[in-house]
Amino acid sequence: MTRVLIAMAGLPGAGKSTVAEGLARSLGTPVVSVDPVEAAMRRAGISAGQPTGLAAYLAAEAVADGILALGQSVIVDAVNAVEPAREQWRALAARHAVPLAFVEVVCGDPAVHRGRLESRDRGLVGLPEPTWSEVSTRAWDPWTDPRLTLDSLSAPAANLATAREYVGRVSVLRPDV
Repeated sequence: MTRVLIAMAGLPGAGKSTVAEGLARSLGTPVVSVDPVEAAMRRAGISAGQPTGLAAYLAAEAVADGILALGQSVIVDAVNAVEPAREQWRALAARHAVPLAFVEVVCGDPAVHRGRLESRDRGLVGLPEPTWSEVSTRAWDPWTDPRLTLDSLSAPAANLATAREYVGRVSVLRPDV
């Protein structure tokens, strides 16, 4: 497979990190996750009142840029709910002339999604887990990009196989640059 930028998308607790990590293991591709970057910023003393979310996306982009510059594929694990975030990954892919594969993960059952969110503890010191109220009312821009949408209620192995097949198809395409 040629190198590719894989941008995950989905609400917190939907299951995108699980898919990202499965893809990373099966493809031998590094994952750059925005949340641990933001948590590190907060531990460094940058207050939650500052735009740490935006800063974390920019830091993740810089890391992903370096990985692509080395000739490797990379997976970016982030919510990517709004158009400016998605444009960031389109621009990065264009700069490196690599295909971009958006993989959106949803959880088709709100009760399951809420239960996952309320019971999780990722150990990200400095970054509290979002509440169900925050997640369920989060703004989400309509998609304009082709993407694969997976429901995390499906079997993980089936989702991984579908994601691998999709990324494989996208990776042979040339990006619009």
